[in-house]
Amino acid sequence: MKGYLLDTNVISDWLDETKPRHAVVSKRVEQAAQDQAIMLTSAIVLGEIEYGIAVTGKKEQHSLIEFRNHVAMQFAQKRVLLSASQSTASIYGDLRARLFKGFAPKKQIKGLRPEQLVDPITSKELGIQENDLWIVAQAIEHNLILVTNDAMEHIRLIAPELRVEDWATAKS
Repeated sequence: MKGYLLDTNVISDWLDETKPRHAVVSKRVEQAAQDQAIMLTSAIVLGEIEYGIAVTGKKEQHSLIEFRNHVAMQFAQKRVLLSASQSTASIYGDLRARLFKGFAPKKQIKGLRPEQLVDPITSKELGIQENDLWIVAQAIEHNLILVTNDAMEHIRLIAPELRVEDWATAKS
């Protein structure tokens, strides 16, 4: 049985009827449900939604709170919410190290001690946002297909075990 981990942009496209990619993503979600695939999301994704609610103005907040409730309702029905575990943290650390070795500016690495490597390189340099890296780690940990429309070019190069689908395009 296939399992999918839905990223924030996919959930937004699926549940927000005003999004231009809503129809194509909804069709893919329906197809996965008919195929009895497992669809999950991450607590990290919900955190990104909560962040969106917290930083918007009061006018937009009402619709985002409704969106939050809609997401919660969808994932309470046959869909599962993943939390980060110690295993996720280990995979995350390995992935970040591979990204660091492959894409960090070489002149910044020389002479640094391990404790200086906590977070010296930005997501822009590594080609992936921090939250997305955690979500990728969860997908690998649980052997799930990550559903996102983020390019994630660098992570795809260093993590061949990662399977990714883009449901926002009709061809994927």
